Amino acid sequence: MSRAATSRSRSQSRRTTSKPKRRRQQSRANRPGVLDHAVAALPFSEQTLHRIIAWGIFSAVVAAAIVLAAWLGLPQAAYRSAAETVGDAGLRVGQIEVSGLKRMDRMSVYAMALDQQSRAMPLVDLSKVRERLLNYGWVADARVSRRLPDTLVIDIVERTPAAIWQNNGQLMLIDEHGVLLEPVSPDAMPDLPLVIGDGANSHEPAYRRLMQAAPALKPMVKAASWIGNRRWDIIFMSGERLSLPEGEIPAAKALAKFAELDGTQGLLGKGYLRFDMRDPSKLVVRMSDDAMKTIMGDEKGG
Repeated sequence: MSRAATSRSRSQSRRTTSKPKRRRQQSRANRPGVLDHAVAALPFSEQTLHRIIAWGIFSAVVAAAIVLAAWLGLPQAAYRSAAETVGDAGLRVGQIEVSGLKRMDRMSVYAMALDQQSRAMPLVDLSKVRERLLNYGWVADARVSRRLPDTLVIDIVERTPAAIWQNNGQLMLIDEHGVLLEPVSPDAMPDLPLVIGDGANSHEPAYRRLMQAAPALKPMVKAASWIGNRRWDIIFMSGERLSLPEGEIPAAKALAKFAELDGTQGLLGKGYLRFDMRDPSKLVVRMSDDAMKTIMGDEKGG
């Protein structure tokens, strides 16, 4: 009897000692792993993740079929048919996300992005969409990408208006490189420098550098006219016109000299019509008839 009791006590002890091991195994099984934490950290549900994986596998299979068709020399129609199959399965452009817009029309971006023979994702030509965008005046740069299953993502870098260009009676907004942005209404002109004449838009950067030679004159300037594709005339708010010499450096020196003379002698607003400094060594002045009569009258009275 003692042996039976001992045997029973040993079997009971084995049972009691084996239970904690099963609990530890169960607790380890219930403990989330690294993969579970990674899935939980994703910005979408696990169901969406499974859908993306499924779409990825399906797309890879179809892409392989398309590559095989091209390698076997099958007609273009076979390629398009396979791509349309992908589109019919759900990989088709359904929405467009656009960022970076400040001034340009959003609908214009949509129109350029959707100008496609097919909206099936494999057939959307991203490089052509980007090329169309870059040909649009406001767009300095653009990035175009797909986000499966149905979204085109477009990021726009816009140009910044720098001046207004007047030519042949038309006003155009331009950027710092002279690129045309959009027409400007005479009744709603922004507070930007005005450059006039054929080719003046391309020389707008040179004009900005020119005005750095005489910053005191800048608030008094109404416009700058590009003459004969070689030099500038400066038109002042008070109506006078200053003719500058050819060449960026001679023009800057002449403008600085004129600013110095105006500061000491007050040339602007005195009835003069034109100042000619095409020869930088001298200043030739043309006066209005009224100003001339006033001067002659003062001399007689004296």
